[in-house]
Formats: sequence, structure tokens, C-alpha cells
Amino acid sequence: MTREKLNEIGGIILDASITVHKELGAGLLESAYEISLKRELELRGLNVKAQVPVHLNYKGVDLGKTYVIDLLVENEIIIEVKAVEIMIPIFEAQIITYLKLYNKSLGYLINFNVTLLKDGFRRIVYKF
Repeated sequence: MTREKLNEIGGIILDASITVHKELGAGLLESAYEISLKRELELRGLNVKAQVPVHLNYKGVDLGKTYVIDLLVENEIIIEVKAVEIMIPIFEAQIITYLKLYNKSLGYLINFNVTLLKDGFRRIVYKF
């Protein structure tokens, strides 16, 4: 997928996230925002998978450890949904690790527990 197409989808993700935040407000559990964002993205014509397993491989060996991506959009973009008081650096490290493990280049870290969604929306790139 081209950078232009990924950026176009990123705009849709931002707009859909704002819509969900306006509709639900802050203060709910992550799972509520995750399923609502999945639905909103689907309504906009995007293919979205929730709770996607990612296996940990080390030097070509599956170590039997599985992590879970909140949302995978168009099989290219990873979204990690949060509903926390304070965003801490480990959240960005987490999504970068998911990008590496799943061999993807673009992700979004979205915290819905904010007054304005723009304050909780972060674009994360890896080998973009």
C-alpha cells in the first residue's frame, strides 16, 4: 500500500475517532471505544479486525507468546486504544513493538479519556 493511501486512511481514522469521542465522551472502558471505533471505521468502508493475535518469534522460532493488537485496519494499520488518565512512554513502545512483530509501518495510539481527542491522538511510524 502506498504512503498516500496509508495517509488517506489515517485521516479517516482520525475523523472516525473524533466521531466516537463526541458520541461517547470520556470515562468509559477501552473495550467500549474499541468496538465503537471498529464499527465507525466499518461504516466508512474500511476493513477492520479486532483483537488480532501476534506471535512472538525470536530468531525464527515461535516462542509460544502471543500479544493482541486492538484493531488492524485494512491489514496495514495498527490501532492501540487506551482510556487512561495519563499516557506513559511504555504505550508508544508497545505499539512500536507491535509494528515490528507484525511487520507494519504505521500505527495510531488513541486515548479516549481526554477532553479533546486531538490531545489523545498519536501517529506512530516504523520504517515508513
